Amino acid sequence: MNMAATEKGKKGKIKVLIVDDSAMIRKLLSEIVNAQADMTCVGAAPDPIAAREMIRNLDPDVLTLDVEMPKMDGLSFLEKLMRLRPMPVVMVSTLTQRGSEMTLRALELGAVDFVAKPKLDIARGLEGYAEEIAAKIRVAARSRPRRMTPTTVIAPSLKADAVLPHLSGRVTSTEKVIAIGASTGGTEALKAVLSALPPDSAGVVVAQHMPEGFTRSFAERLDSVCRIRVKEAENGERVLPGHGYIAPGHSHLLLKRDGANYVCELNQGPLVNRHRPSVDVLFRSVANAAGRNAIGVILTGMGKDGAQGLLELRQAGAHTVAQDEATCVVFGMPREAIQLGAAVEVLALGAIAGHVVQSLGTGRQIRI
Repeated sequence: MNMAATEKGKKGKIKVLIVDDSAMIRKLLSEIVNAQADMTCVGAAPDPIAAREMIRNLDPDVLTLDVEMPKMDGLSFLEKLMRLRPMPVVMVSTLTQRGSEMTLRALELGAVDFVAKPKLDIARGLEGYAEEIAAKIRVAARSRPRRMTPTTVIAPSLKADAVLPHLSGRVTSTEKVIAIGASTGGTEALKAVLSALPPDSAGVVVAQHMPEGFTRSFAERLDSVCRIRVKEAENGERVLPGHGYIAPGHSHLLLKRDGANYVCELNQGPLVNRHRPSVDVLFRSVANAAGRNAIGVILTGMGKDGAQGLLELRQAGAHTVAQDEATCVVFGMPREAIQLGAAVEVLALGAIAGHVVQSLGTGRQIRI
């Protein structure tokens, strides 16, 4: 046991255990963790078998876990870990189709969040990567491990005005629409909400903080378990009842009017609140296009993206809902919205879908 590292852990630093089959990745992640003033790497394991003993002996606060490893793959290990000793886990994933599918499965199993595996042949950009993984470890350390994510991009914290100006005059349609925003922990929260909606639900537009390459797989997974149709949004397509549209990881998603219809607009403008897609941008566009015919929902996530947009939705006459603290993986975005007075209702995750349907006036009873 590393007594120096253990002593640091006693002084309040976040104790991190790294599990990765690559010696270079283990070295890089260890250096990143130890360079942070508020965390320390207590160990680095080459596989889950070694990690099991280290967890017992070192009692880490957060685990970083490679998705694909020898002896036992990361998913099998994660499933056992969350059943026997639940703890905050940040997955380290390759940006491939297989990697994205395995990462989404990891989030289903209880991982708090994920980061892309760094490209060791590219020196530039590692500083931003270090800030990203450090931020995710901090959030994971404060999270509630559960069987219930996205990437925080380090960039200037612009407001929604950078993409979509605030409009004072709004023209509304009579067609209803549901707008949902989420970040860390949001993949499972969204599944809980969307899978409970009836097939004739109002159209749903979603901004989930997630990098390019993951959103299409995420939409496909949701489509397989939901009664509404779920897909990655495309520029110019009409928003139809009984359908959900997930913002692609490379673009802001905006709701626009085309005559009496709503359509999706993709915008690759600057990051807003350090994100693209941004929840604030989506919510503002929905406030402008739908006003009182919309329902806005803000789910689990770190930071404050979406809080101001939810307030604009409420001011436009929309009904607004925030997920409560007890059921959030990270009570950041909902808390900010509640403090602004943006949420009409604060509800447990399991109650949100039913409340949304009733608020839209369908009168339909649904399964939760």
